[in-house]
Amino acid sequence: MTSTLIAKAAIDRRLAEIISPVIEDLGFELVRIRLMSGKSTTLQIMADRAQGGIEVDDCAQISNAVSAVLDVEDPILDTYTLEVSSPGIDRPLTRLKDFDMFEGYEAKIETAELIDGRRRFKGMLAGIDGDEVLINLDEGTVGLKFDWLSDAKLVLTDDLIKEMLRQRKAAAVDETKFDDIVEEDPEAASARADGAE
Repeated sequence: MTSTLIAKAAIDRRLAEIISPVIEDLGFELVRIRLMSGKSTTLQIMADRAQGGIEVDDCAQISNAVSAVLDVEDPILDTYTLEVSSPGIDRPLTRLKDFDMFEGYEAKIETAELIDGRRRFKGMLAGIDGDEVLINLDEGTVGLKFDWLSDAKLVLTDDLIKEMLRQRKAAAVDETKFDDIVEEDPEAASARADGAE
């Protein structure tokens, strides 16, 4: 069975099953989930909009909704801190569609098992083929089954930064929030200016 999200631990996969519907009902997508234990336990949730762009208020909305569901389901035994964030520019690639969406950008991919003697692959994403992630390496294009992947993220490059800035600028300008521009007759404007003198 192909998983829909790269999640290393069974608890992360279980939490994704609980949290994904809540986040999707709010109009967002779950990008990554990680339960990290150390001196304290932290549940990190990374979310985004399908078209990209998530704000601080959105993170707060997700946090409140997820907290309510986790209080009822109670899957985490320890006391924990919930962190909700956006993916950032050098985002993790955790869903099969991410590898298609970021085709042409450089990425680092790790597999759980050795594949032809290696676990780490760095190269240009070449889309997907069925359940395989395609990546262009020096030795040619390699197909890696999505289920083999344990970690993947975009590499911070100038091209990636330019594209993300372009997307943010495009998302920030919502022309529906502006009034229509009405062209004024130049003679009426001139007559009004003469009357003001």
